[in-house]
Amino acid sequence: MLSNAALEILDVLCSQREATVKDLAAETGHSQKQVYRVLDEFLKAGLVDESRRHRNQRVVRPTDGPVVEAYRHLNSKLGHVDWPVLLSPATIRVCWYLDEPRRVTVIADRLGITRQAVHKALSPLKNRAMLAPSGPDYALADDLQPLRDFAQEVVTHEHRTRVRKLAPSATIEWCDPKRALIQVQTREDTDTLQRASEWDMTGLAAFHEYDLQFFLAGEPAFWYAPDDRLSPADIVCHTLALEAGSRRVSYAMLLIEQEQISQAELRETAAWYGIEPLIERVYQLIEGDFATTDEVGITVPSAREYAALKEQYGVA
Repeated sequence: MLSNAALEILDVLCSQREATVKDLAAETGHSQKQVYRVLDEFLKAGLVDESRRHRNQRVVRPTDGPVVEAYRHLNSKLGHVDWPVLLSPATIRVCWYLDEPRRVTVIADRLGITRQAVHKALSPLKNRAMLAPSGPDYALADDLQPLRDFAQEVVTHEHRTRVRKLAPSATIEWCDPKRALIQVQTREDTDTLQRASEWDMTGLAAFHEYDLQFFLAGEPAFWYAPDDRLSPADIVCHTLALEAGSRRVSYAMLLIEQEQISQAELRETAAWYGIEPLIERVYQLIEGDFATTDEVGITVPSAREYAALKEQYGVA
């Protein structure tokens, strides 16, 4: 996550075409040693490019990567706000959840922190009247979508940087501040993540844990959530969030029926992925409604195909 010092340096770089370490130290008040440390991190993360001047003096300029572009957009729309002062790493994380009204208790639970910590992170936004009141819930005001976009890019960047240290071919399919669903393209990256303690195989690759073994085309998906247990409801949602073809829908239905996953639990999990309508339709299929016209972006298997699949795998 971007530290306060890193955000201050990014702010200066986005307002100038290029800068030296000496320039950045003078503008931000940080020591040259600290500026060097931040710039080294920026270089590794692809946030800046570097060249050399006379006597090997380092000159850096911001790239056009997603984090940089999101911050530029934030400044172009809301440049009257001193964002480096307002945004701590904790506030950025909390902003990820403010795209819709959410209670402090929900945000605290998802982040694994106290309610007091969430209130502290929200305090700078409250003081600037940036939160839209919604009863006991909080959300960002309508004109602060650029802030939400910036928080999303920072969170995604953090996960991408983490996983690509291990698996260079990884792409982020979904994430929140503490969790990430990713896919890789090479067998080498799959082997590496299988050996990494903080990563779990998910999607269709995880069904074998429940005696449902399927042929996998391509590499498996992986889940980063070191503080959470990977549940059957998670696996169903990951499977369908990645692709909702008839094959995946059928297999998801098998796991739901075999593990007797309650609709309430699965709906709650699906809400984070924005696939609640899809889950509603899956439960209609389980109840035998294969005739309803599909309007939620899934490919529906036939009743005969699903019955044959249940018999094949011995799911009652």
